[in-house]
This record gives sequence, C-alpha cells and structure tokens, in this order.
Amino acid sequence: MKPIKIPENYNYIGIFFTFGCNLKCSYCINRHEEGNFPKGIISGKEWVKALNRIETMSDIPITFQGGEPSTHPDFMFIINNLNESIPTDILTNLEFDVDKFIATVNPQRLKREAHYAPIRVSYHPEQQDIDKVAERMLKMQKAGFSIALYGVMHPSQKEEILKAQKRCKELGVDFRTKEFLGIHEGKLHGTYKYPNCCENNQKKNVLCKTTELIIGPTGGIYRCHSDIYENRKPIGNIFDADFEIKDEFRPCSNYGHCNPCDVKVKTNRLQQFGHTSVEIKNPDGTKHETINLQEDLKFVDLKNKNLY
Repeated sequence: MKPIKIPENYNYIGIFFTFGCNLKCSYCINRHEEGNFPKGIISGKEWVKALNRIETMSDIPITFQGGEPSTHPDFMFIINNLNESIPTDILTNLEFDVDKFIATVNPQRLKREAHYAPIRVSYHPEQQDIDKVAERMLKMQKAGFSIALYGVMHPSQKEEILKAQKRCKELGVDFRTKEFLGIHEGKLHGTYKYPNCCENNQKKNVLCKTTELIIGPTGGIYRCHSDIYENRKPIGNIFDADFEIKDEFRPCSNYGHCNPCDVKVKTNRLQQFGHTSVEIKNPDGTKHETINLQEDLKFVDLKNKNLY
C-alpha cells in the first residue's frame, strides 16, 4: 500500500470510526438533514495499517471523531499503534472509562505544539452533569493529558453553557464556547462564507474543492461532511492500496444542502480566522458569489472563535 501524502494546502484530517454515540443530543450537527450515516466497524489492526500510510505535517493531526470515537472497541489499540510520526487529536464527549484510558495510553502520544488542546471534549447539558465531566477532566489533566472542554452556544442552552463555563473556571478546567451551527426554530445560525449554502431549500450545481481528508467508518473517503452524513458515494477508500489524494475541483449537485461544518467561517490550523473548509465555484468555473465578511464579522465574537 503506497503512502498517502497530505497536500500542503490541506487543513484537517477527520477519521469517523463510527457514528454510534452514547449520547442523544437534540441539536447534533451530524443530523443537520437527519443523515443516513454509513455503518460498519473495521478492526483496529486494519485501521492502523491504513492510517499509518498517511504522511502529514506536524500541524495537521489526524483527528478521531464521530459519533463518539471511544465507542469503537479498538479505540485505545489504534491510538497506541499508530506511527509516532503521526500527530493525533481526539474529539470526544469523555463518556468512557478514563481510568482505563489513563492506564493504557501514554499522554505524550497525544501532545504536540498547538494553540488548542489535542483532546477536545464536548459538553452537552441535556445529557451530562458538569461536575461529573469536570471531575473526569481534572483526572485526565492530573495524569498529564492536554485537554479542554467546549460547549456549543445553542439558543436554548446558552444560559446553561455559561453557568458551566463559570463552574469550570472555579475548578481549573479550560472551558471554551463554540457558536451553534444549524437551524433552530426556522432560523439558520452560524457564520458562513457562501449564501444560501445550507438552508436545505433547493439544490444547485457547483464545482467544489476541499481542504480536508474525511474518512468514514468503513474507510470511504468523502468530498465533504455533507456527503458522509448523507451516505453519498465516496470518492475512494483508504483501504485501496493505490488511493491517492487528488487536490481538484469536483462537480456537486447538492449546493444548498451543504453541511455547516464545510461552509462555516473559522480559524485554520494556524489559528488564522477567515478559513472555510471548501472552495466553491459555479459550473462554468467562475468564482461563486460570497458573503461580505466585513458585514458579517460585526456579529462575531472573535474571543470565542475557537472554531477549529
């Protein structure tokens, strides 16, 4: 199996081991359009063999996410058996046995030079108790892991999130907020580069190029989050010995049903604000109309723009 070299203009590598989750949040971004997720479980040994093909830069880690990545039966095995040259991050709700994790995984395996913690924990007030989450966070910190807690500023939960942030400050836990992305009570929330991109009203043909390597539960490689969440046909598979990344525009007929994760304005891996995961053009190759960012930024709290 030949190496998979990450292009220098890429910004993110997301590995979705599973879309299974031990929480059921009403506002889950994965269900932007009630997604029909790809299903299946690949063994840890197979994942390690495939992921070790990746040749990436020190500031572009592979990020385990989902769903909840820790629900994969070989979650810790995969972390422990990746090449040390591959930086690794985890997005998790921390609803797993942290004592077992601490005893099994070396904290150095999940440390690197970055402006944000390699282990990023999502807090969900509908489903979790902040004191219990903070207790697990502190235990991980004491064991030497670099870890931070994030709360989504959903319109119905802002008060709870801010209360949790205040409580975590008292306890010594790093708690950051993220803007809510998606539709709530008929209104689209979030900061997006392209107009009418994820309102789910109509579809339009465009050309789209990604800066992300997105890999699904059975190894499928997708053009974007919208494709993986809607279980559209992948463009390749990481278990294909000859797979290589093609940094090119691809035709798409689903513009208007984009996933917010792909078209939101955020910080890139260098923490420079203004990045968007995809570049979109009209079918004739002309640049797609874009939102006036200067106008939109009047409504953006840059202090809380940890949107990586």
